Amino acid sequence: MSSSYTDSVRPDADIRRITRIFDRRAASFAEVAFLNREVAQRMRERLDYIKIDARAVLDAGCGQGDDLASLATRFTQSTVYGIDASPRMLSHVPSASAPASGLQRLLPGALRERFASRRPPLAQADFGALPFAPGVFDLVWSNLALHWHPRPHDVFPEWNRVLKTGGLLMFSTFGPDTFKELRAAMSAVESEAGATVPHRGRRVIDFTDMHDFGDMLVNSGFEVPVMDVERLTVTYPSADKLLADVRRWGAYPFGDRASERLMGLGSKRWRAALGAALERQRGPDGTIALSFELVYGHAWKAQVKATAEGHAIVRADEIGGRRRKM
Repeated sequence: MSSSYTDSVRPDADIRRITRIFDRRAASFAEVAFLNREVAQRMRERLDYIKIDARAVLDAGCGQGDDLASLATRFTQSTVYGIDASPRMLSHVPSASAPASGLQRLLPGALRERFASRRPPLAQADFGALPFAPGVFDLVWSNLALHWHPRPHDVFPEWNRVLKTGGLLMFSTFGPDTFKELRAAMSAVESEAGATVPHRGRRVIDFTDMHDFGDMLVNSGFEVPVMDVERLTVTYPSADKLLADVRRWGAYPFGDRASERLMGLGSKRWRAALGAALERQRGPDGTIALSFELVYGHAWKAQVKATAEGHAIVRADEIGGRRRKM
């Protein structure tokens, strides 16, 4: 592991812990899915500028499947697969409605609906250890999932492995300025309590820098990586509402009882203190802001540059000039 990726590893987290968090949040996750839908729309707008004919698509970290239908609509000749570590999130994936054929139209209504409804192919697994053969997908898509993985630098080589040569990876993730107001409020509570919360209690809301993701892409065999960032602010009428949404996203730091004991705070006192710190951040319009740094990236799986014997491979379209852009 490159030392430059040390900060991307969360030693307090593993896939089993993240899975448990999202299993617990699955029933209420739809209440905060507005953010995923907004970011998915922005990803689709970026995809408009990219030429790709995808026949096999993977949604890595598909959650409750919000993007599966739109990907199937966009790539009408493709099969869209979904994978997520949380079985309870996957249990909320709806069936997709397929147009009825001529023969199906002759069936009774209930039976016709049974034939016309089909569930997209799903797999319950870690998207950093995919249960797929190499080179099977034309597009790997991942919307606001990568930042929850405890070892993101190990995920990119796996996504590269399952892509066909020349296949496209497109993803979105949170950057380090995400939840900055919440981190500031936590620091204020720590200072007032005269103690420091252990690293374990805070790492869950730290996120990797865009430039580190770019380096990971190149080191994982991707080429022509394109990274960009934008900031989105959601405002809340109360600290309780803000914290409830953060909890549904799976990023809530509560539940670390060792941290609470160290600070001399029981759960209720800790929550009250954090809520009060957030209340002090109210803006002129009377709302409390929560920031999101949204990182977007896409890159292509690189062509093989050398044979197994070490001989260089030169493509015909690279002779006599720079490779033509796709």
